[in-house]
Amino acid sequence: MSDTFTWMGKRVRLIDLSSTLSNDTKAFEPNAHDITYVDHQQGMRLGAKIMNWDDDMTKRVFERGYVWSVEEVRLSTHSGTHVDAPYHYGPTMADGSPAATIDQVPLRWCFGHGVVLDMRHVDREAGITVPDLEAELGRIGYALQPFDIVLVRTDTDKHFHEPRYDFRHAGLRREATKYLVEHGVRMIGIDAWGIDRAFDVLVKDVLAGKVEFWESHFFGLEQPYAQIEKLANLDQLPAPFGFTVMAFPYKIRGASAGWTRVVALVEVHD
Repeated sequence: MSDTFTWMGKRVRLIDLSSTLSNDTKAFEPNAHDITYVDHQQGMRLGAKIMNWDDDMTKRVFERGYVWSVEEVRLSTHSGTHVDAPYHYGPTMADGSPAATIDQVPLRWCFGHGVVLDMRHVDREAGITVPDLEAELGRIGYALQPFDIVLVRTDTDKHFHEPRYDFRHAGLRREATKYLVEHGVRMIGIDAWGIDRAFDVLVKDVLAGKVEFWESHFFGLEQPYAQIEKLANLDQLPAPFGFTVMAFPYKIRGASAGWTRVVALVEVHD
């Protein structure tokens, strides 16, 4: 989904980088959710019940035969496209200070120049390494800047409607996450279920004594950063950089994450 218009004297386009939450996937989504839809006729009956009206009064007031629709949603803060705060990774930072919850994540982290790194070729077991990042940055001719928002493209979003999609992607290895954060990046996004490698791969390496479980997440307790999970449509970005990303999470007190509608603002050159 996109929209083109003139803004501040420039022709720009908005590109939706968020996935859609629906009941189509609730049977297999790891973070359970359920949406109950109340249609307009049901809304009328609900209104009548609230007011304790009989049928005659209901018809007199609600002449159209319908009023409002409303949805009741049961979900976690990690359902759909969302931003993880450092508190998601653990209660305290390595220095003992409290880890920031989603309502404490700086807004500056959530708005910035975007760069998308194509990692579709990376093996899911090997994961994304520093050489992978450096090779892609070299290929697109870009040098990371502080507060860049880095978006990792795996195209896993094309499979969000399929069971076990959460085991398909190549996640970031610890050193790759460290590389990005040490270059000033404070928001890292991925079009997959999580920013780390899939759980089956992680567990195998943990049991073999190769890594710590959740290696990229836990790095965020050493040097704080936030991450966007379950992005979508990164293939619609017309260039690997030169666009602006907005990823402001819903403000939930003391929470580990917040839902977000991530959008890219792209200048259009006709």
